[in-house]
Amino acid sequence: MSETRATRQFCGRTRREFLWQTGGGFTGLALTGLLGDTFFAQQTVAADGVTRFVNPLAPKKPHFEAKAKSVIFLFMYGGPSHVDTFDYKPKLYPLDGKTIQVKTFGRGGHRNQGRVVGPKWKFKQYGQCGKWVSDLFPHLATCVDDMAFIHSMYAESPIHGSAMLMMNSGRILSGHPCLGSWVNYGLGSVNEDLPGFVVMLDKTGGPISGPKNWSSGYMPAAYQGVVIRASGTPIHNLELPPGTTREAQRDLLDRLRQKNEEHLARRSDNSELSARIASYELAFKMQQHAPEAVDFAQESAKTLELYGIDQPRTRDFGQKCLLARRLVERGVRFIQIYSGGAHNDDNWDAHSDMVKNHSKHAGNTDQPIAGLLKDLKQRGLLDSTLVVWGGEFGRQPTAEYAQGTGRDHNAYGFTMWLAGGGLKGGVSVGETDELGSAAVVDRFHVKHLHATILHQLGLEPNKLAYFYGGLDQKLVGVEGAEPIKKLIG
Repeated sequence: MSETRATRQFCGRTRREFLWQTGGGFTGLALTGLLGDTFFAQQTVAADGVTRFVNPLAPKKPHFEAKAKSVIFLFMYGGPSHVDTFDYKPKLYPLDGKTIQVKTFGRGGHRNQGRVVGPKWKFKQYGQCGKWVSDLFPHLATCVDDMAFIHSMYAESPIHGSAMLMMNSGRILSGHPCLGSWVNYGLGSVNEDLPGFVVMLDKTGGPISGPKNWSSGYMPAAYQGVVIRASGTPIHNLELPPGTTREAQRDLLDRLRQKNEEHLARRSDNSELSARIASYELAFKMQQHAPEAVDFAQESAKTLELYGIDQPRTRDFGQKCLLARRLVERGVRFIQIYSGGAHNDDNWDAHSDMVKNHSKHAGNTDQPIAGLLKDLKQRGLLDSTLVVWGGEFGRQPTAEYAQGTGRDHNAYGFTMWLAGGGLKGGVSVGETDELGSAAVVDRFHVKHLHATILHQLGLEPNKLAYFYGGLDQKLVGVEGAEPIKKLIG
């Protein structure tokens, strides 16, 4: 049993929290339990200005006026190459095939030299901002005036599993809440009939480490991501069991809830039980409302064409992007869509053949993502929806193998972009060196990206905390991080 659970309880709090809060000058009245059919959130502000929430699910007030209401995170699993997509490096072209002195750190370890792989696509300038974009993305290139590029991202690990955890949870070790969980913890859900944190996986399967990438960690289970499909049955095991009516199921849930509430009344500190009661109710509501969310029958042929759903190659990812827009319209806070499955051939991890790999995945996603941005904009939703694109890291300017056109992993410097959500469009911040091997100007850690996302949602990243293990845990770490101010409109 953990120390927190084993510790004597004081007024629904552990002894450690009780002493910590009173010692910090905390005073306030906790509202706990159930009132009717609605969960109400306890929002407390300690003397140090840190905001804490106890009860999950209910809508909560942001720290300040938010620019964005929802986030769509387009995760390009495997590590797209920044120097072949959005980070134009003209000096790399004449160095193709030459061995040069350059420090790198990837799957192959630390190296001081390597064989350069020149970019395999041409770049052109687009939009009023004159942004250089690779020929890989002819559709996204038309949206650059709405996009904000970060060319100086860096992280701590060049290994997929830990790097994905870093991008999703701010830590390289598992067991911590993911970004979507933090968003729902801080803001709650505005839709009682759908999950607040939705995950859509690649048709070839999920990423390495699987559910750890959408886990709620030490937070209540109510905050974890729910895997949903963009076609067919949206959520596994959601259908009524054979021979069971909805009325009979309602009677069973009411009886189960009564017993759980009786138990909860004697253990008001049991957040897992509270989350379990809420999850049963949510699942019951999703049986009715989730199928409607994935029903594209009301969408026009023009809209389906915009997302590339009329084409076999782009249909799958286009359906996911269209569903993301429909979920945003229905108040879902955080939607994460993965491009890339568990096997190397099925994701952006281009170790041997850059052209084959990136042509495949860019071709599958370019039109659907551009369609998403254009559709959100024409519906007046882009200003309130923050779209994030990127992978767990980038790729090196040099090859990992003696032969081939692939690149090794690169966590020293890579590119991500954001659009909407009140951020400036047509801007680029930060730089990698002339080879793209490392961020050198205005370097931004993954935590700065997380801080920016929280800020646009009206959450102060350094004050949104969850008390666990004797510390005020934060997505941006106990040491904190500031948003990227150059992106904020």
